[in-house]
Amino acid sequence: MTPIRRLLHYFKLHKASLTAGALCVVGSAVFSLAKPLIVGNAVNALTHSFTRAMLLRYGLLLIGASAIEGIFLYLQRWIIIGASRRIEYEMRNDFYAHLQRLPLSYYQDQRTGDLMSRATNDLASVRMLIGPAVMHSFSSLLVVTGAFIMMLRIEPRMALISLCAVPVVAGMVKYFGEQIHVRFKSVQDYFGDISARVQENLAGVRVVRAFGQERNEAEIFREMNREYVNRNRSLIRLTATFYPGLHAMIGLMFVIVFFIGSRKMIAGTMTIGSFVAFQFYLGRMIWPLIALGWVINLFQRGMASMQRLHEVWSVDPGADTNEGERVEGTVRGDIEIRELTFTYTNHPVLRDVNLSIRHGETVGVVGRTGSGKSTLLALLTRTFEPPPNSIFIDGRPIETIPPRQLREWIGMVPQETFLFSESIAENIRFGRAEANAGELRDAATMAGLSMDVETFSQGLETVIGERGITLSGGQKQRTAIARALVREPMILLLDDSLSAVDTATEEQILTALRNVRKGRTVLIVSHRVSSVKDADHIVVLDEGKIVERGTHDSLLAHDGYYADLYRRQTIEAELEEIA
Repeated sequence: MTPIRRLLHYFKLHKASLTAGALCVVGSAVFSLAKPLIVGNAVNALTHSFTRAMLLRYGLLLIGASAIEGIFLYLQRWIIIGASRRIEYEMRNDFYAHLQRLPLSYYQDQRTGDLMSRATNDLASVRMLIGPAVMHSFSSLLVVTGAFIMMLRIEPRMALISLCAVPVVAGMVKYFGEQIHVRFKSVQDYFGDISARVQENLAGVRVVRAFGQERNEAEIFREMNREYVNRNRSLIRLTATFYPGLHAMIGLMFVIVFFIGSRKMIAGTMTIGSFVAFQFYLGRMIWPLIALGWVINLFQRGMASMQRLHEVWSVDPGADTNEGERVEGTVRGDIEIRELTFTYTNHPVLRDVNLSIRHGETVGVVGRTGSGKSTLLALLTRTFEPPPNSIFIDGRPIETIPPRQLREWIGMVPQETFLFSESIAENIRFGRAEANAGELRDAATMAGLSMDVETFSQGLETVIGERGITLSGGQKQRTAIARALVREPMILLLDDSLSAVDTATEEQILTALRNVRKGRTVLIVSHRVSSVKDADHIVVLDEGKIVERGTHDSLLAHDGYYADLYRRQTIEAELEEIA
């Protein structure tokens, strides 16, 4: 779907209101064109016989035409501008919903600030195109056409001379319109760069201050801001040349028409009333052409922004759009992985992985950084799409399970904890919106968060700031664990979710999880042996392959990578105790 076709799609959804608005535009144009005729007839009539009754009659006619035109102007603005606001509302909802469906791989290549700019600044420009630009262009077309027809009726030769300005105006509009489009898109693209820079600095304010980079970042922003101003100045210089050029052309046309009309009146071939009406109609025809420059500006800005929005809309959401039929019955949680090989680029991240996990079992996954542990969990949730017939849940290929239903079965604690700028309770409730206060407290207790919550002034209702900035790393992780546990999932995935807590807190959480794990399938990814030693099975990943598997005791007896890791971490723990 092209940007124009997408716009037309939204126009069709509001066809009735836009049609009513168009009829109001026609009404206002008709009465606008009637006023010069009334004035011309009044001048002709009053030059012959001046009476109070005649003056009152033409005065009332002019007031009536102006009043009706004003009513139609009000209605056209109320209807069309209102429709543009509703279309903007729908487009913003659709754009946000599309962003929610896009795969994770898309966000790895995009900047948050640029996407925010598209969702706000660009949508506002498109709304200006849909409302004022469409309304004024249609109104201008009607008034210019109607005025020219009336001018032809009054004096054809003068009307045709007036028409000579149109090709010049059209040429100026075409040239300047294309330049405005290019420069405005450049401005919008750079605004996205600035937004991204600001967003990154605010999100990483602790890192900026920790490395003392405040002045450096302020200087970088100053330079970017200067470039943004320069690009805007370039655009302003262009429009500042465009509008005076139009005014000069139109002023010249008025002088020529006034000169020719004056000679005709002196010669007696044209009445004063006709000349006055002609001048009014010339104004009615010319001033919309001046407004056309502003309208073209809006169109070019709007289409440049629509192109930027279309770039996002044209990205295929992939698996999340293929919901399919929901699986009937209750999930058990049996997981089977067969010959799984997965590649991000040219180098396989996982190779020939085979793993069978029965309902109620807990499996630990350990391995060095980059061995594919987190990728394995991402494939189980279809965050990344696995190869067909490689991962099965309850004997069913997960690519045949609707993603939304699959994720309802799973409680996931990601490696990078993300919390919202809400209270702790709202962050936990994000896992299950209908959870009551008691369930939130139970989830917090199981996650080892209850002791910390007691120290907060408002308990679970304490607001934690953007991305949970007021919490420690361990408190963030435990909040994320509580968010997963409140779902009461049949499959629980913990991706190195205890890395930021001390060993005592880790033991407390693991003890609580022993009860939670009963009747659930659990995968625990960790670089700590202490997190997985009580698992029913442990697998060791290295360079994407399972190189060891077994229980804690059997792997120690095997004296391989796992045993070496266990010895090193045991020594580290003993040294910490001595220190």
